[in-house]
Amino acid sequence: MTPACAEDFRLLAERRLPRFLFDYIDGGSYAEVTMRRNVADLERLQLRQRVLRDVSGVRLDTELLGRRVSMPLALAPIGLAGLYARRGEVQAARAAEAAGVPFILSASACCAIEEVAPAVREPLIFQLYMIKDRGFMEAMLDRARAAGVETLVMTVDLIMHSPRYRDMRSSLTGDQGFAARLKRAFEILRHPRWAWDVGVRGGPHVLGNFASAMPEGAGLAQFTAWVSRNFDPSISWDDLAWIKARWNGRLVLKGILDPDDARRAVEVGADAIVVSNHGGRQLDGAPSTIAALPAVVDAVDGRIEVLLDGGIRSGIDILRALALGAHGVLIGRAWAFALGARGGAGVSRMLEMLRQELLVAMALTGHSDIASVGPDALMRRDPDARRDSAEGRQ
Repeated sequence: MTPACAEDFRLLAERRLPRFLFDYIDGGSYAEVTMRRNVADLERLQLRQRVLRDVSGVRLDTELLGRRVSMPLALAPIGLAGLYARRGEVQAARAAEAAGVPFILSASACCAIEEVAPAVREPLIFQLYMIKDRGFMEAMLDRARAAGVETLVMTVDLIMHSPRYRDMRSSLTGDQGFAARLKRAFEILRHPRWAWDVGVRGGPHVLGNFASAMPEGAGLAQFTAWVSRNFDPSISWDDLAWIKARWNGRLVLKGILDPDDARRAVEVGADAIVVSNHGGRQLDGAPSTIAALPAVVDAVDGRIEVLLDGGIRSGIDILRALALGAHGVLIGRAWAFALGARGGAGVSRMLEMLRQELLVAMALTGHSDIASVGPDALMRRDPDARRDSAEGRQ
């Protein structure tokens, strides 16, 4: 199949990846209500078609996270991407750079920051969690600086893992006895192309950024145990002062949904925030990110950049997010599936598709410059109709 949209890459990835990896990307927490809302609430936003407005020279380039980008988009931090394709984080970083958009390397990447940073010319953006082992945190910040990182993304909504039923059923998490290992081995044998490309040729199969903290091994089982010991549910806004004292680069907070938290982020000196519910992988029952966005934008009142993460599957979705006040978006599952389906070439193709979809959506809503996109790109909706619709989904 020749992929024509993000969903096509999802279907291709489902064929190529072992089930436990596909479900890890595709699934969310608990009943996956919030994950589905992220997509459905974007789809409900109707665009306002305009005509005869001279859109012969549409411009998509803008400023995002301190750099000039070809379109208002960045690749979100995705864990374990090195298991979706051989040395997957390196392939994705190169594809993002070729497309002129930022790549955010996850702390939970298979490829360590020292491997990915030299593979590209632009400085990496690096994502990190607040963990109990502050010595490791300081060492990780030093490694990021040494690798040329200028922007740090702190994920603040992962103080503990929410149960993900699909991962339990696929034996990625939960019981790790003989039956679970046998089930994963059977899935690997069912996918020989992945087994050869990633399983045989794609090693080492460790979480490179955490290897120094896990001398007994940095595989998935060791990482899961280490996370349960070190993710810190006691963190508060005061802990960000600790980060600010040790990081003189740009600081982005990812995982903001509430306007009060957005205002506090401004007060503590964040340079940008990402409206995110972790792709529906943490608090199931939380609002979609597009539903939370307008109140957060109002709370920030233009003082810092606001990006949206969650549910973006097309260039049309990007336009919807911009219309409600986002400066740009992060895409996660979209690039993970493209990588799993076709490697770095798949990520490149997916980014070009998003660019073309955004360009067409801009033109058909009468906008020739990305900076001009605002609420007028959407159809006005009656507030009572919005409330009735929300009540009907309860």
